[in-house]
Amino acid sequence: MTFRAIADEAGVSIATVSRVINGQVPVSPATRQMVRQAARRLGGGLTEARPLARPVFIYCPYALTDYFGTIVTSVVETLALHGSRALVHAGESAVGDTTSLLALPEEPGIAGAVLVLPPSSTRDLAALHARRYPLVVVDPRVELPEDVASVSAAHAAGARRVTQHLLGLGHRRIGFIGGPRSWLASRNRLVGHTAALAETGLLPDPALTAEITEPTTEQGHTAALRLLAGEPRPTALVAFNDKTAAGAVRAAREKGLTVPGDLSVTGFDDSELGQSITPALTTVRQPLEEMGRIAVSLLLRLIAGHAVDTLHVELATPLVVRESTAPPRSAQ
Repeated sequence: MTFRAIADEAGVSIATVSRVINGQVPVSPATRQMVRQAARRLGGGLTEARPLARPVFIYCPYALTDYFGTIVTSVVETLALHGSRALVHAGESAVGDTTSLLALPEEPGIAGAVLVLPPSSTRDLAALHARRYPLVVVDPRVELPEDVASVSAAHAAGARRVTQHLLGLGHRRIGFIGGPRSWLASRNRLVGHTAALAETGLLPDPALTAEITEPTTEQGHTAALRLLAGEPRPTALVAFNDKTAAGAVRAAREKGLTVPGDLSVTGFDDSELGQSITPALTTVRQPLEEMGRIAVSLLLRLIAGHAVDTLHVELATPLVVRESTAPPRSAQ
C-alpha cells in the first residue's frame, strides 16, 4: 500500500496523505477520516507518526545515474513524504569509504541509514547492527546476516524467467553475459539462468558464458564479441543488465547480424536506455522506486523500535517482452 494508492482511493493529493500520516496541519477532521477509511479499504491501517527530528544517512558509492539515481531519489522522496530529511553521501567520494559508515553510531545528528549496494564487508555491517544501529541495505552486494534488514529484487527468478522466454521461442544455444563475480546479484542470476536450462534438459556450456567486471556498455560489447566468435555461435544472448545488452546489440551489428533476426538479446533492469535503443529491449523489470520506498518503511520502523517480522524483502521481477527477441531462424 503506497501513498499514491491511498491518495487515489481517497480522492486527495499525495501531500495530503503525507500530512495525515505525519500528524501535520492543516488537515480537516473530515479529510483525515477520509484518508484513514481509504487506507482501511486498501487492506491496511494508517499509522500517524511525527517526522524524524534527525536526518537519515543515505550511502551510495556510485554515480547517481540510471539505476542508482532512481533508488536514491525514491528514498529521498519517500522520506520527504514522511516529513523527514536525507543526508546523501554518494558518488566517487563515497567509494570505499567504510570509515564514515562505521562511525555512524557516534553521529548524534543521524537517525539511521539506508545503504545502496554497499561494498562494505559483512563483518562491518554486522558490527553496525550489533550496536543496534538502525540500517537497511538496498540490493546487497554480499550475503547479509539474517538480522540485517535488506530490500532486493528477485534476481534468480527474473533471470530464470527471461531464459525461459528464450527457450520457449526455440533457442538452445543461449549465451550468458554474467556480472561481477563478487556480486550477490550476479551469482543469483546465474543460478536462475542455469535452472531454466536444466528444466529443458540442457547443461551450462562454459563456451557460452562470459563474465564482466563492471556492468557497462563497453564491457557488454567486448563480452558479446567474444561469445559471437564461437562456432557455432549463440542464437541469443542474456546480458547482465540493459547497458551490457546495449553493448551486445552493437557487437551484433558489427558482426553483420540483425537483432532479433539473427540474434535475440535480453537485458535486466527495464531502464530508459533499454526502452530507447533500437530494437527496444526485452528485459526484466527491477522495481527500483518500490525498493526505495520499502527501505524507508523498514528503516522508520526500526528507528521507532517496532518489531519487524520480515527483515529480508525480495520484490518480484516481471519479464517485459519487446522487439529484441524472436524465434531463431532455424525455428521460423
